[in-house]
This record gives sequence, structure tokens and C-alpha cells, in this order.
Amino acid sequence: QVQLVESGGGLVQAGGSLRLSCAASGLTFNVYAMGWFRQAPGKERQTVATVTWNGGIAFSADSVKGRFTISRDTAKNAVYLQMNSLRHEDTGVYYCAAASQLYAGTYSRESKFDYWGQGTQVTVSS
Repeated sequence: QVQLVESGGGLVQAGGSLRLSCAASGLTFNVYAMGWFRQAPGKERQTVATVTWNGGIAFSADSVKGRFTISRDTAKNAVYLQMNSLRHEDTGVYYCAAASQLYAGTYSRESKFDYWGQGTQVTVSS
């Protein structure tokens, strides 16, 4: 049974930082691409950043470039999202997801992701 469990969300002031973690189990982690997505209240879920199976940065949304960094640790079966210079508009539920087949042209495509976590809430106060 595949499980993706996010942690690290919370309430932070604008300009602050948070580090999200996602612990993966039940899958061969080192062959899966991983991604972070977010859904703001009343909006559709969007792709924040994705990383290939071997750690390459596949996609990063324009709105987070220079502020957010995705990374993975194969030894720990974990993927992280370091979020700096947080803004009020970064508020939302952040989801971790795993994709067995992710290739050029699909790096930001939500439909390519097979497994999803339950999400962690990030609230940025302005």
C-alpha cells in the first residue's frame, strides 16, 4: 500500500520560511518522479514543482521560482519543498504526489501523478 505523508505546514508571517516534507512508503521510491502541488481556497489545484526520479528539477512554477526549492533524498524516501519569502498568495493546502512515468512535456501535468498524499495546510499571514 502506497502512502505519502506530508508534514511541515503551519502558520507563518509573510516573508517567512517553511520546509515541507513528504515521507513515501510502499513504492520503489527511486524510480518515481515526485511533485508538490497546492490548492488555494476557491481555486483549482496547481503544480508548484516537480523533480525527476534522479533528482533533476523537472518543473517550477513561475510564481515560486527563486523562492521555493524542491529536493529529494532517496536514502530517506522523502521529498522536500523549501519555501522562502512566503507571500499571502502562497496560502493553501500543499500536496505531495508520485509519478511512475514523467517525461519531457509532462513535468507539470497533474494527471501523470499516480499517488497523492492527504495534504498539509500552509497559511501565510500578510
